Amino acid sequence: MDASGTVAEDNIGAFVRCDRVPVASAEAGPLQGLTFAVKDIYDVAGYRTGCGSPVKLAESPVAAASAPVVQRMLDAGARFVGKTNTDELAFSLNGQNMHTGSPVNVRAPGRITGGSSSGSAAAAAAGLCDFAIGSDTGGSVRAPASYCGLFGIRPTHGRVPLDATMPLAPSLDTAGYFADDAAVFARVAPVFLGEDPAPVRFRRVLRADDAFALLLSEREAEALAGAEARIDERLGPAEPVTVAPEGLERWYWLFRHIQAWEAWRAHGAWIEARNPVMTPGVRERFEFGRTVTDETKAKADAEREGVRGRMDDLLGDDAVLVLPSVPSIAPPSDLSGDGLQAFRERALCMLAISGLSGLPQVSIPLARLDGCPFGISVIGPRGSDRALVELAASLA
Repeated sequence: MDASGTVAEDNIGAFVRCDRVPVASAEAGPLQGLTFAVKDIYDVAGYRTGCGSPVKLAESPVAAASAPVVQRMLDAGARFVGKTNTDELAFSLNGQNMHTGSPVNVRAPGRITGGSSSGSAAAAAAGLCDFAIGSDTGGSVRAPASYCGLFGIRPTHGRVPLDATMPLAPSLDTAGYFADDAAVFARVAPVFLGEDPAPVRFRRVLRADDAFALLLSEREAEALAGAEARIDERLGPAEPVTVAPEGLERWYWLFRHIQAWEAWRAHGAWIEARNPVMTPGVRERFEFGRTVTDETKAKADAEREGVRGRMDDLLGDDAVLVLPSVPSIAPPSDLSGDGLQAFRERALCMLAISGLSGLPQVSIPLARLDGCPFGISVIGPRGSDRALVELAASLA
């Protein structure tokens, strides 16, 4: 990084290649001295918003103002260092974009960063910024955080404004951020998240047995055992629970139908008009959304209300739910086709818990397997975001 806070060189493919435009930040504030990067679905003054698509980039006007969540960071004194690469239209968990390439996961060489907030995670892990803004609809902060050994948060749905941000599935979309350092993660929280609606004190720990059952093997369970023990030491012994009595696979399908229906309505007309060349898997997910009927979406929405009630009852106002962030460490970069899709579906069964319920979730880098990072997560009651961040930072 040069003296102005601009990244001088990016050898890992984290940043969008474009002319750098200075972005003013406050001379003083709670984030003074910190640098940050921004996923290329948020408007940043002086830049085009490409959303991981060369067609979108060509059509995008230069933003006159920054998205509110970005402006918050600037007003707090943080320095902007660049826009980061993303999967096309943010519709992937892999971080593999045929147009911009795949950012390098410096913490797990030869393995994916995860997506769609791939560049943000890669930049934070490589020390190219102090923190990075991403987004999380299906797991696009939580999965890369686990794969890259970072702290990452998906906030309570609706807590952080998404104005001047590309939508994917609005009833599921959230803004989140990554940090490598626990102190930085905690320092950013008051600015990014604001205050919790009410004080939260975690008195109970719940263990999501059905989520742990989705781990790839016993080796993953053994790798997470130490992280579980650390949480137990901090909060007391965990009570085993079944999160989804009807099965997490059912929750996956509810999530998938809602996400796909909303994604097609957000981007389907544009895809039909432009017929862009898209990375394998992305186009197929959008096309699936075309087939989801209004009736199917309405039924999924109705069942989602039951999921929200189930999770609110389970956590009350004082419990934290512990679960794996994803089924295993980052998949190999050369894994493709059915193997990668099967891993994605297994991961989404876990990730849908927070997505459907709208509850905050933090991935904490407390475990390793085969020399690679492996995150464990905590989900808290609605609005307990700051308390979750403080808990996560205290466990590091």
